[in-house]
Amino acid sequence: MAYVIAEPCIDVKDKSCVEVCPVDCIYEGPNQLFIHPDECIDCGACEPVCPVKAIFVEDETPEQWRHFIALNKQFFVDNPGVQAATKN
Repeated sequence: MAYVIAEPCIDVKDKSCVEVCPVDCIYEGPNQLFIHPDECIDCGACEPVCPVKAIFVEDETPEQWRHFIALNKQFFVDNPGVQAATKN
């Protein structure tokens, strides 16, 4: 089960999660970061470093942000070939 980045990331894009991701499965969109659901290895490294607490295990995403599960998946459908966010 992949991790999901939800609403608290919008217009923040801190990228602490990018720094710790061992498989580079976090991508930058226009106003938030996204985790590729097929590339995420469910290691959980990203979740504790997120300063705005925007990252959740898919099935533990709070109800008010559950639509971000579909938004994360759709980002990769709409943006094939997008490059992973770069580490600092």
